[in-house]
Amino acid sequence: MAKQVVIFKLNNEDFCVDIMQVLEILSMQKIRKVPDVPDFIEGIFDLRGTIIPIIDLRKRFNMEKTNINDNTRIIVVNLNKKSVGFIVDAVTEVLHIDEESIKEPPDIISGIGKEYIEAVVKLNDRLIISLNLHRVLTEQEKKEIEEMG
Repeated sequence: MAKQVVIFKLNNEDFCVDIMQVLEILSMQKIRKVPDVPDFIEGIFDLRGTIIPIIDLRKRFNMEKTNINDNTRIIVVNLNKKSVGFIVDAVTEVLHIDEESIKEPPDIISGIGKEYIEAVVKLNDRLIISLNLHRVLTEQEKKEIEEMG
């Protein structure tokens, strides 16, 4: 059975999420800063009357920071009945992938990050890390975000 995924870039690496997790993909928006929040929370913005917290996935994954450009996107997902936006470097494609292409992450991947790596997708000569954006935040962080909006 094929699965549809949204592929995006972080630090020139390919990542993907199940398209069923994605509510929409937006170009970069004006984000309002919020005081006294974790570093990886960029702030909030108003999406058609709904206040949405914005998380920088690069900061969340302790990756090198880059400048926002015309390719930067916000992937909006629903976490605990609340919309949350994740900043990524670029959304590159939407693909159907076969179950045979989806592999378990190797055991060597351990420590921080393993909890949100769902699988590794082998696509021709590419390896794409499949993330579960629902697991990117701890339960405590999800509660803090719920209180923001």
